[in-house]
Amino acid sequence: MLSKNKIKYIQSLKDKKHRLEHGTFVAEGKKIVSDLMESCKCQFVAGLPEILEEIEPITAEEIIAATTDELKKASFLKTAPSVIGVFYQPENTFSEKQLKDDLHLVLDGIQDPGNLGTIVRLADWFGIEHIFCSPDTADIYNPKTVQATMGAIARVKVHYTDLTDFLKKNTGVPVYGTFLEGENIYTAELPANGFIVMGNEGNGIRAEISELVTRKLFIPNYPAGKTTSESLNVSVATAVICSEFRRRI
Repeated sequence: MLSKNKIKYIQSLKDKKHRLEHGTFVAEGKKIVSDLMESCKCQFVAGLPEILEEIEPITAEEIIAATTDELKKASFLKTAPSVIGVFYQPENTFSEKQLKDDLHLVLDGIQDPGNLGTIVRLADWFGIEHIFCSPDTADIYNPKTVQATMGAIARVKVHYTDLTDFLKKNTGVPVYGTFLEGENIYTAELPANGFIVMGNEGNGIRAEISELVTRKLFIPNYPAGKTTSESLNVSVATAVICSEFRRRI
């Protein structure tokens, strides 16, 4: 059974301070738990017996057969999942060669956990393995973010760092950002490497980061000159930009 103490522990991981204290995070649902089982060390997994039999291999330190009622009490979701996993937060690394040769996302103050999770999922789809985030970006291990990644968190490595220092240390790599005065993304030359900076939902890219952008891009509306929405949602804009970069390869 899934004990009251285990349920209390799972629920405590809703708060970032407890996730940091234990170095763990929660994933819910067969798809996400199965994907993470291949890439992250699992502290324990609790699920319906028939679902646990379908997840192979289970590498958890502890396997718990649970009831739907127990899973409902432990879950952060409206509908009880068939399985819940508690995983250790991995130590993500990258090489200097990857920084120079590959395409990366840089997130400057993304606040919404759902937007962050969606961006991680987009990165996975477009073969972007590393995302670099400002310290004030939403926590990748927030339960809402984890769920929004739909398992992509198992393959995309997310790093938190001082973006100003990080970009200054990598001045040989082109830095892209979207601005109203930027070059039309559909006609601009786009290479296979570089940093793509996406800014805060309300304020965009902050001034000190904007100064480090070497190529300004613009996603035009259609038709030109027509009054439209003021801006695109940051995850939607990320999808457009990543698609256009990858289309050129």
